[in-house]
Amino acid sequence: MCHLLDYFNMRRSSRTHIVIPLFLFLVVAFSCGKSDHEEKVIRSGHADSVLFDVGVRKNYERMLVLVDSFEAAGDLSPLDANRWRGVAYYRQGQYRMSEQYYWKAFESKVKSDEDMLSYNKVARRLSELLLVRGDYEGSLRVAIPAVKKMDQTGIGSDIDYAILLNNIGCCQLNLGQDKEANESFLTARGHYANRWQSDSTSRGFQEAVVGTVYTSLAYINMRRYAESIYWIDRTEMLLNKYRQCPDARSEYFDEYQGRIEIMRAVANQGLGKKEEAAQAYQAFLKTDYSKTGTGHIHANEYLVAAHRFKEAADNYRYLDQVLNDMGMVETLDNIQLYMLPKYMSNAKAGRSDSALVAGIRILAVLDSAITLQKNSTTAEMATIYDTQGKEAEIAHQQADMNRQRLISALIALGLVITFFSTFIFFRHRSAKRLEHAHEKLQEAYDKLEETTAVKERIESELRIARDIQMSMVPNIFPNQEGLDIYAVIEPAKEVGGDLYGYLLIGDKLYFTLGDVSGKGVPASLFMAQATRLFRTLATQGMMPAEIATRMNAALVEDNEQGMFVTMFLGLADLKTGHLEFCNAGHNPPLVKDKTGQWTFFEMVPNAPIGMWPGLQFKEEHVDSIKGMPLLVYTDGLNEAEDRQQVQFGDDRLVEVLSHTAFKNAKEVIDKLMAEVKQHRNGAAPNDDLTMMCLKIS
Repeated sequence: MCHLLDYFNMRRSSRTHIVIPLFLFLVVAFSCGKSDHEEKVIRSGHADSVLFDVGVRKNYERMLVLVDSFEAAGDLSPLDANRWRGVAYYRQGQYRMSEQYYWKAFESKVKSDEDMLSYNKVARRLSELLLVRGDYEGSLRVAIPAVKKMDQTGIGSDIDYAILLNNIGCCQLNLGQDKEANESFLTARGHYANRWQSDSTSRGFQEAVVGTVYTSLAYINMRRYAESIYWIDRTEMLLNKYRQCPDARSEYFDEYQGRIEIMRAVANQGLGKKEEAAQAYQAFLKTDYSKTGTGHIHANEYLVAAHRFKEAADNYRYLDQVLNDMGMVETLDNIQLYMLPKYMSNAKAGRSDSALVAGIRILAVLDSAITLQKNSTTAEMATIYDTQGKEAEIAHQQADMNRQRLISALIALGLVITFFSTFIFFRHRSAKRLEHAHEKLQEAYDKLEETTAVKERIESELRIARDIQMSMVPNIFPNQEGLDIYAVIEPAKEVGGDLYGYLLIGDKLYFTLGDVSGKGVPASLFMAQATRLFRTLATQGMMPAEIATRMNAALVEDNEQGMFVTMFLGLADLKTGHLEFCNAGHNPPLVKDKTGQWTFFEMVPNAPIGMWPGLQFKEEHVDSIKGMPLLVYTDGLNEAEDRQQVQFGDDRLVEVLSHTAFKNAKEVIDKLMAEVKQHRNGAAPNDDLTMMCLKIS
């Protein structure tokens, strides 16, 4: 009834107002003549199509609302409705919630062939969820009856059989049933073969490759490396068959060729065949997949096993990008699976500064991860306990819909009869609505002008704040014989949290560069405090470590936001070249040594300033840096990202410096700024960028 009224309102100005009611009446009459079975199939197909489209748009909250509506209207069976709910929660990463609804779907009665097809999909996903969670008995309780039911009904595709049998084999392997597992894997392989032989496209080979990858990983995870080699070879054979298909996608077989080589490297390493393992890893590096963020993280399976921790630590620089691309939030599971290995790799690689930063990040997200876990558990329980009430509500709604269908034809006929009498009324009301809409439009225009003025005022104030902030860092550098110094700062937003400064007292040069946690106005205020403190303490002739200790004591007080600043503080003697310095959790500077090579400073790790009270910072020194250009920078340089979120990186930084002849400090800074801009390729800055270069001659 509502849809018909909307249609009338939408078309009330049409000249065909006599034909429309008659046409609608004939449509309603024709629809009533369809059989109940035909109508149900059409409605069900429409519901699946709508839900699929909503899923493509990743609007999973909308999907859940539509599922309730379709089930109440009888357009979805209880089995299908719970399957779609499981899909919605699965796509959101809420696997326990997803599992609850897949269980409800799995336990529903199968009343039709369509239900049986949905049942097969449910069994595949549910057994996989239980397998990944380590509930091997539970996974078998789902997969084995599903296979038997497919045998009994004759309804089930080769891919249904293959995936379920593969899940069964993985469970049996983990339960020590080696012979049964091997039989399940071989039977699954037969169904994969049937699939690709009956499919004219490459889809069958794709599915077979994925299945044998899972089998290979099952043996690797059980440290059954010899058996895994057989399945890895089998996977490569299938991938080569896929490669020969006319519709094969190069990025697909490149990725899986990379995965195969990493599995082969891990398996050979486990068998003690280190040379073969290294060769497989070199083959992996030749794939395009190895250069992606996911490929870098995947490579660590071998690098960690081979104790190549420095390379693993380098790869973990891509971790944030990969987690962001996968849409992963900072849960306890992700801390354990990704962040802790990043910390351990940096620690074992001897990169204490990077390990410290990784540890601080873990501490920062741990509290929110625990809260998220508690909220997720509460939501799961609420969903479980609310299920019966929800089913009763759906049943009530379904009864209402059935009653509405009985009188739908009469309502349509009544609308046809009353259309002519209401047409004039609607037209008159439309004129009133048009007048009202004009008034609303005028109000909206007035508000837009007001909003624009407010926005312009805020932008003006931010520009003023930026000018004030830039005035706090020196932009005129000393013209003193024997000293060449230049620095630049580029905030990612209107205002930022990076800082630099210098103070020349006779032949003593104090200099610093720092990076405040966070961005925007809060970071700029913290930056102002740090800048003021540095200049005040340096004026008193203190050493760098004492300055850092005093700054920490001042900034840690009333620091309710938990902000901190990483800093490099130096004191150089322009006569002797002697350098005293303190690094407070900052990136190691680069220095061009007497051989002409740019290398990173080896430094004692200190914590950032402002994190913990009572810290005593350690000081170090270099006998002389005369004739040795020094570059200090924030991570906005080496972690600058392009449109694909690929970082500039330490290696490229060293390479650019190595190919840049030192004429003066400004040219070095300008060259690096140009290289970063070229690397970004139009991408907006992801972090504040600050650099300082100096040379004492």
